[in-house]
Amino acid sequence: MRTRLLPLLIVLMAAVLLALGIPLAVSVAAAQQQKVVVDRIDDTARFAALAQFVTDACSSTATSTDERLSTLSSELTSYYGVYGIRAGVFCRTDIPMAMAPSTFFLPREGEVREAFDEAKLSRRSHDPKQVWPWQRNRLVVASPVIRDGDVVAVVVTDSPTGPMRSRILHGWLVVGLGEIAAMLLAVGAALRLTGWVLRPVRVLDTTAHAIASGRLKSRVAAAGGPPELRRLSQAFNEMADNVEDVLEQQRAFVADASHQLRNPLSALLLRIELLALELPEDNEEIASVRTEGKRLAEVLDDLLDLALAEHTEADLRVTDIGALTAERVAAWTPTAEAKGVRLVADCPPTTAWADPVTLSSALDAVIDNAVKFTPEDQCVEVTVVADGATSTVVVSDSGPGLTDEELARVGDRFWRSGRHQNIKGSGLGLSISRTLLAAGGGTLSYGHHEPHGLTVTVSVPRSPTP
Repeated sequence: MRTRLLPLLIVLMAAVLLALGIPLAVSVAAAQQQKVVVDRIDDTARFAALAQFVTDACSSTATSTDERLSTLSSELTSYYGVYGIRAGVFCRTDIPMAMAPSTFFLPREGEVREAFDEAKLSRRSHDPKQVWPWQRNRLVVASPVIRDGDVVAVVVTDSPTGPMRSRILHGWLVVGLGEIAAMLLAVGAALRLTGWVLRPVRVLDTTAHAIASGRLKSRVAAAGGPPELRRLSQAFNEMADNVEDVLEQQRAFVADASHQLRNPLSALLLRIELLALELPEDNEEIASVRTEGKRLAEVLDDLLDLALAEHTEADLRVTDIGALTAERVAAWTPTAEAKGVRLVADCPPTTAWADPVTLSSALDAVIDNAVKFTPEDQCVEVTVVADGATSTVVVSDSGPGLTDEELARVGDRFWRSGRHQNIKGSGLGLSISRTLLAAGGGTLSYGHHEPHGLTVTVSVPRSPTP
């Protein structure tokens, strides 16, 4: 969730910073240009004041010995020499009164001509267009020289924009660094915010997974976060407590019921044996009653074992799976030989993290079923394999096997295939084994064995599970 929420917040914050930064950058450029324009206006006003008192230099009788004209020319030359800005005073008839450098003249068209023509209308030229750092435009400002209410000449300045563009770039650099700093601060804030918001969600997810894996004692620890998520965590803990209580009551009921029924059942079986003494030994009805009574006793014992298995925590330790499997195969070999079934084992040494008693019980249940359903003169194969993070014991028989629908149900409580109803068993052995293995992180899975038969795989982790 964090990988989806964090980019969204970053994109939104970047959009906000851009929406603020772009107008700020434009404002910086406009402020720098406006400062230059104001300076040029002041300069043209000063030159216009000097040119106002020059004798009629635009007339045919003008002479080059006029002191005011010489002063104006000297000021323009100094101005150009210091600032590199071209400046000139031009009569209405385009005749130059004074200019610097001497090559500065009025073109027939362009920005200089437009500013000159606008100033002849007795008003200062309009502000130039905004100059951007990537443009090499010049800045032209023109002011009229007014004498007795009439425009007699125009002062024109033509400024280079290099220094101004450099200052704009510097201002933009400051703005960019500020944007980057703000973005880094925003990313840090977003990381803290998403962590604060999602930390309770991660803890809740971890706890829910732990409970789903069978660790019913897991609870959501206090992890801060928004009040809504804290209330959700508290409600989840209350729900987990209620579920655990219900399951505990269910296990207690099964254990108590199976335990309490054993005494009446034992008394009933004893009475049946007493009644059998008064009946012929080959009486079929009494034999059937005995069989059903024993089967009911086995079911009660299995129910008690199942209730205890669901309540018992695994005693996990480093276990030699190969040696343990070889031991169980040796224990079941006489039973298999008595039925005419060959029990073949390949048990190389390999270690895993398991409860030896639990694993032994699971192997007993699996090997018992394999031997039980394998026909005479057939083979049951037991193989130990270490595969990455798990160690597995694979038991393959040559019996009738199961269909795909039956494979989906095998291991369910009290379930038995309709084809095997006449074979001894309660349908709880594999359920008990699966429950015991799950407490230690192990699994029990089933599959087809070619050309026929069933393959049961017992898997246990090779290292402690978190």
